[in-house]
Amino acid sequence: MKIYIGNKNYSSWSLRGWLAVKHSGLPFEEEVIPLDTPEFASRIADVSPSRLVPVLHDGDVVIWDSLAMIEYLNEKVPGAGFWPSDIADRARARSVAAEMHSGFTALRGALPMNIRKQFPNYPIQPDVQKNIDRIQHVWEDSLARAPEGGFLFGQFGAADIMFAPVVHRFNGYDVALRPQSAAYVQAMLAHSFMAEWADAGRAESWVIEADEVSV
Repeated sequence: MKIYIGNKNYSSWSLRGWLAVKHSGLPFEEEVIPLDTPEFASRIADVSPSRLVPVLHDGDVVIWDSLAMIEYLNEKVPGAGFWPSDIADRARARSVAAEMHSGFTALRGALPMNIRKQFPNYPIQPDVQKNIDRIQHVWEDSLARAPEGGFLFGQFGAADIMFAPVVHRFNGYDVALRPQSAAYVQAMLAHSFMAEWADAGRAESWVIEADEVSV
């Protein structure tokens, strides 16, 4: 398998796809195609039907959506633990993942993922705060129901993967969180896959001006 991704510092969707492949335990190759560059424009149509990243190639199979990658890898490796084993918990986890997949547009627009930067006391607009409040409710409700493990449904899985870029946003923009949500952010940042990605993102030299916000 080979996954094509964007810059690790900025590409939130690439983080989700990459985490999914890592979590599967299957061997894979990765290739970064730098976003907003002539190289990206010249190469992306050859590897991605949507002309977006991430995109996963597994032989003749091409998957160009992060949530679809999770489902595909879950079928290839049923024991990887992407979803809870209980049917009701699994339905809730899929609802949580799907809500992240399609929602929280105010947060995404106002707080682009930028792992290298820290913004103490960053101002939060009311529409973004509504997204933050809803995310905290989702997290805390899931954590309250979950078995021990520190993640949304006990052990690290698909729902955590979908919220991984939000964790970096909350950390980088110094978002005020309630204690349970703050503890979840720290648990996610300490996960070995998350740490590996973040270290690589900080080491990158590419700069995308559109994602370089200022206070």
